[in-house]
Amino acid sequence: MTKKNKYKIATFSGGCFWCTEYDFSKKRGIIKVIAGYAGGKEKNPNYKEVSSGKTGHRESVQLIYDPKKIKYEELLDLFWKSIDPTDKNGQFVDRGNQYTTAIYYIDKEQKRLAEESKKELEKIGKYNKPIVTKILKFRNFYGAEEYHQNFYKKNPIRYNFYKKMSGRNELLSNIKKKFNKELTPIQFRITQEGETEPAFNNEYWDNKKDGIYVDIVSDEPLFSSKDKYDSGTGWPSFSKPLIDRNIIKKKDYKLIFPRTEVRSKKGDNHLGHLFSDGPKNRGGKRYCINSASLKFIPKDKLKEEGYGKFLDLFNK
Repeated sequence: MTKKNKYKIATFSGGCFWCTEYDFSKKRGIIKVIAGYAGGKEKNPNYKEVSSGKTGHRESVQLIYDPKKIKYEELLDLFWKSIDPTDKNGQFVDRGNQYTTAIYYIDKEQKRLAEESKKELEKIGKYNKPIVTKILKFRNFYGAEEYHQNFYKKNPIRYNFYKKMSGRNELLSNIKKKFNKELTPIQFRITQEGETEPAFNNEYWDNKKDGIYVDIVSDEPLFSSKDKYDSGTGWPSFSKPLIDRNIIKKKDYKLIFPRTEVRSKKGDNHLGHLFSDGPKNRGGKRYCINSASLKFIPKDKLKEEGYGKFLDLFNK
C-alpha cells in the first residue's frame, strides 16, 4: 500500500475467501489479494475461531490496488457480480454471519461510492429480494493462515470441487445472465464462465476475409486478420494481438497444469489461451481464441463501424 501512497486498499467480505480471492485476482491493476478476517472484536483470530462464528469476524479479502489502473468503482462492480447480495444468512453453502457480505470503507469517498453503487443495483431491479450487503466503516483486518493464501493455485482440484459443489457457480451464472441478456447461450458460457467451444465447429476458425476481430461484449479491437493463421487446431489462431494493451494474460488453474488465459482488458471477458507453439517466423506465439468471444468487422465495414483508423493495415 505504501510506495509513497502509490497504491490504495479496499476490503470486501464475499463469503468463502478462497472464491473471493480468485474473483479479484483476475483483474488488471490489483497488485495483491490477501485472504483474511475483518470486522470482529477478536485480535489475531485463527480460522477455527472465525469459522465458529463467535468472533464477529467475516471471511474477507483485502486488495492492494493501483488507482491509476483500476478505479474503486470497478472493484465494486466486480464484487457485486461475485456474490449473492440478497442472502442475509451467508453465501451459498456456507452459512453464518462469518460468511455474510460486506463492504468496508476507509474514507468518505469509498463510503459514497459504495452507497451509490448499492442504490444503483437496487434501482436496476435485477433481484427479486432486497439487497442486504452491509456497508461498514473499516476497523480491522487480519491476514489468514498461509495455507489459505492463493488457495486456488495451491490446491486447484480441491478449490474447483468446492466451488462447484457449493452452488456458487450455478447461482452466479444465473445472476450474470441477468446482466448479459444480449449474449447467446454459447457466448455467455465462453465469455463469462470460461468454457471452450468445439474445435472446427465455430464461426471464425477458417475465416479468411480481411478485417479485425473485436470483443463481442465491449467492442474493443483485439486481433487482425493480418496476424491470423491456420494452426490446424480448429480454433481462430493469431500470432499477436492487434493492440497489446487490450489483452490481459492470467494464469489459469482450472486444469491440473496451469495455462495462460487470455482476457479482454475493458470487458474482462474470457477469450481463450496463449500457447508457445506458434510459427517461429511470427514470434512463436499462438493466441488460441474462441469465436464466440469475437465479432468480425470486415475491411469494407471498418469505417462504418467506427474502426476506420485500422484501414491502413489493409491498404499497404
